[in-house]
Amino acid sequence: MSLRDKLTADLKDAMKAGEKKKVNTIRLMTSAIKEKDINSRTAGHDSELTNDAGILDVLTKMVKQRQDSIVAFDQGGRPELAHNEREEMDIIKSYMPKQMDDAEAKAAVADVIKAVGATSIKDMGKVMAELKAKFAGQMDMGKAGGIVKNLLG
Repeated sequence: MSLRDKLTADLKDAMKAGEKKKVNTIRLMTSAIKEKDINSRTAGHDSELTNDAGILDVLTKMVKQRQDSIVAFDQGGRPELAHNEREEMDIIKSYMPKQMDDAEAKAAVADVIKAVGATSIKDMGKVMAELKAKFAGQMDMGKAGGIVKNLLG
């Protein structure tokens, strides 16, 4: 079952169960995916979201937005809003694969460096492209970039 189909099925189930928070969050997710679909089509990239990797990219950005909002709300003394963002983030994360810890990420980066034959920092683009293709949603690409730099530098 594709991620799109799972979201659609879960939306129906959440509506039947009366889970308002989950319904609202899934609607936010599908809305963001549809927006990305439309933007991709107008830019001429029709197949960008046809696979789960493109959808995981959208979900990863949504999680990052929630994390930034939580920090801002906590600093601003708005714990109820931070709690709301945490609940949404947990629902979004439930559709994403398990995140790699630092040791797993470092091992995966080392394997990809070896597989693509990267020898210097000039090959970072190849390594990052391969990491994004293989491990979309499983590792933070910002952290992965730092690991690649350390291993190649």
